[in-house]
This record gives sequence, C-alpha cells and structure tokens, in this order.
Amino acid sequence: MSLTASARFDDREVDISVEVADGETIAIVGPNGAGKSSLLSALAGTSRPDAGSARLDDDVLYDATTWVPAHRRRTALLAQEPLLFPHLSVLENVAFGPRSTGAPRRAAHEIAHAWLAQVGAEGLADRRPANLSGGQAQRVAVARALAAEPRLLMLDEPMAALDVTVVPAMRQVLRRVLVDRTAIIVTHDVLDALLLADRVVVIEGGRVAEVGPTQDVFTHPRSSFGAELAGLNLVRGTLRGSTVVSEDLVVEGTVRGEMAEGEDAVAVFTPAAVAVHLHRPGGSPRNVIERRIEQIEPLGSQMRIRSGGLSADVTAAAVAELDLAPDRDIVLVVKASEVSIHPA
Repeated sequence: MSLTASARFDDREVDISVEVADGETIAIVGPNGAGKSSLLSALAGTSRPDAGSARLDDDVLYDATTWVPAHRRRTALLAQEPLLFPHLSVLENVAFGPRSTGAPRRAAHEIAHAWLAQVGAEGLADRRPANLSGGQAQRVAVARALAAEPRLLMLDEPMAALDVTVVPAMRQVLRRVLVDRTAIIVTHDVLDALLLADRVVVIEGGRVAEVGPTQDVFTHPRSSFGAELAGLNLVRGTLRGSTVVSEDLVVEGTVRGEMAEGEDAVAVFTPAAVAVHLHRPGGSPRNVIERRIEQIEPLGSQMRIRSGGLSADVTAAAVAELDLAPDRDIVLVVKASEVSIHPA
C-alpha cells in the first residue's frame, strides 16, 4: 500500500505532507512540538485536521468531504505505552484484531500464535499484561497491531518507554517485521532511523524541512535538526565560490557535487573537527569563528562545547587547561578540508 498524505492543524501551526511507497518504512524526526504525532493522529483517525487529505492506494482516508472512521481504516498506531487490555490474556489481546473483523475464535488464535512467534513472545500467551515486563508488553503490542493486518503501520516512539537493556532486542524485532511493510516510525533516536527506515522526513516548526534516503540525511544533512540528530554542525547560507555565506558567518570547505554560484547551500562538519582557542591563532586558518560558550556537557570520554549554534568536542583536560566555562568568549577554528558543502 502506498500513502500520500497531508495534514494542517491551524492551532498548532502544523502543515505537513508525506509520501510512503508500497512496502517502504519512513522515519519522521524533529523536535518536540514539531507536528510529528499530529500527523500520525490524523492518519489513525483519532484527530481531524483543519485541512489536508490522505489516500492509501485508491482509498481515501480523509479529505475536504470525506472522513473514514478510525475502525474502518485498517491502520494501526503503536504508541510509547503498549496499552494492552488488562483483563485479557496475551493471546486474547493479539487475537482481538482478527476477532473484531469477524474471524472465528480458533482462526484468530492461530493468527495470534503466529504473530507472537514472530516477535519472540509465544511463551507469554497465557499471561496477563500485569505480569509482563516493559519489553515483553511492547512485543505483544507489536504482535497485536500486526495481527489486525493493517495496511499502514505507525509507530510513535515505540521504544521511548523501554529500559535501555531491552531496546536492542526490540529494534531487531521491528527490523524483522517491518520488511516489505508500509510503515511510519516517529523517533528521536538516530539508530532507530538508520536501522529501520528507508527514508527520513525531518520536520521543523510544523513544516517538512528535509526528505531523503536515511544515510544521506545523516551524512549530508540539509536541516538544522537533521544535523543535530546526526551530531554534526551545519551552517546554512549561499554558495560563493568554495564558501557558504550566512547572515553572520563565512565558512570555507569542499563543494560536493555540481552546484551553481549563488545556490542555497549548507556547510557541514563534525564537532571533533572544531578546535577551541581563547584567542585568534596565528597563521591563516580558513575558518575562524568567534563565539561565547553557552553550555558544556559530558559526551563519553569527551566534553561537548555548545556556542552560538555550533558544537566542539574537546577533552576534559582541555576544558581544565583553558578554564572553559559558560559565558566565556572563545574562538573556534575549523580546517576547510574538514568542511563539506552540499546543496540546501
């Protein structure tokens, strides 16, 4: 099933359009409040947008004159919390979908057993939800969603509430069951997108800021949030020769691919490529940027310096040696060879 959808929510200043090919999984990423869950609620039929339309193949889910009730859409939305029926066994929870569409009890149980096996939870069939761990309950929720044979599967931060120790196993479950399935996953975790999605849609301020193959978005991001999620610095501006000129910066780098003078462009570089100084260094480094430290935070064995929309990774020893602290003025230096320039 292919999906073409748009949704506008005036009170939230959200206006988003997406397309999902048959058998494709897309990841939607963006800051809190960007509109990701609003889109899923429109597609699931739990929230009606002020304008827009959605079509699964030739079937209209909603448009200006049509609103198909949620229970008739054959879409499934899996949220952070499993929301299993507490009074039913695991088997009956998973069988609920087939039973609600008219399947006989025995056939529904066979379908439920098959999906529980798919997610590695068949041994839980006789338990009640209260006796499941968080990871077990989420596996059962996945099986219940898929047992209903949804034409579109939507997952809204499905691993956000799980203990970190069970997340890798849950990713493997999802990676297996999402193959050749039309699906949308909303996530804040770059690893979820890299392992589960064919393409990524970045939403910022209620609008689509970037769309592209997963690997491309995280190696050559064109949006601020895409760069932040990938752990990269991004400067947006206009191409002038081998530089990107923004409102307050000129960043020199290497132009990747065919680009025209004056074209919108982004300069991308890693925090590890940024050197931190207290004063302008000697010589003629290509990129010298004066900033004020806003935040210093630990990042593994490194310390991340955040200043004026840019990040630099330095050692704890360097922080102590330079006496770095919030509100201190610093100079960031980046070699031009460490900067890649791409179309915006």
